[in-house]
Amino acid sequence: MRILYLDCFSGISGDMTLGALVDAGADRTYIEEELTKIKLEPYMLEWKRVVKRGISALKLDVILDPQYPPKHHRHYSEIVQVIQQAGFNERVTALSLAIFEKIGIAEAKIHGIPVEKVHFHEVGAIDSIVDIVGVALAIDSLQVERIFASPVPLGSGTIHIDHGIYPVPAPATLEMMRGLPIASTNYNLEMTTPTGAGIISGIVDEFSKSFPPMIVDTIGYGAGTRDLPNQPNVLRVVVGKVDPYIGKWQVSHEHLAHEHSHGHTHDDHHHHQHEHSHTHPHHT
Repeated sequence: MRILYLDCFSGISGDMTLGALVDAGADRTYIEEELTKIKLEPYMLEWKRVVKRGISALKLDVILDPQYPPKHHRHYSEIVQVIQQAGFNERVTALSLAIFEKIGIAEAKIHGIPVEKVHFHEVGAIDSIVDIVGVALAIDSLQVERIFASPVPLGSGTIHIDHGIYPVPAPATLEMMRGLPIASTNYNLEMTTPTGAGIISGIVDEFSKSFPPMIVDTIGYGAGTRDLPNQPNVLRVVVGKVDPYIGKWQVSHEHLAHEHSHGHTHDDHHHHQHEHSHTHPHHT
């Protein structure tokens, strides 16, 4: 079974998650092509390598088209309709809607209104919609069957949003984390955004303080916007598999034995490499 572990030591946001999943091998072309099915205002995705306190990470930015001012206020029901009508596969649709539903329910409770009447501010903007659907597409691309996460630091202090100056974590973020493990932090800033909390509460199956028992396959780092004073502001994601024979895992070091044998001509060596290019760790 393929699993994903979200290692949220510096919190989590939508763009950090999508950047990390693509860094871990999610198919960027598939994600970008599928995202064109969302019929909202135009945007561009910009991917760049950045270094956060010594860790090379992928940074995703959703660049808006200056000719089309962003529509900040979208009703929950409008976003659901856009996702349902886009024609994604069943899993992508379900994951996207699960994340938006958590955010919608939390916002409705905070504002004291029915969920259909909720209009998202920051989360209704095209960049948040792209982040959320992009994460669903990335998980689909990686063929992940079960999602784990570490406890999540939320941050502290205050943040300026459409409604004014709010405490951190923002009320909707905290509402979504009810019943889920949060971690303490000394940082006086927002480490987990409402989109990040929606991802955690909407699609994580299990929480684990340390890595679950797994065979690690790929690792990705997604960069946040800010720089933290004492730690890299990145989300680490680990994709691997849970194997019933995990206690008996064997690693093939055949290539080492061959590398040191003598008298290889260039052609022999090339042929040998080709023969063994599909040798992966195997179990008995």
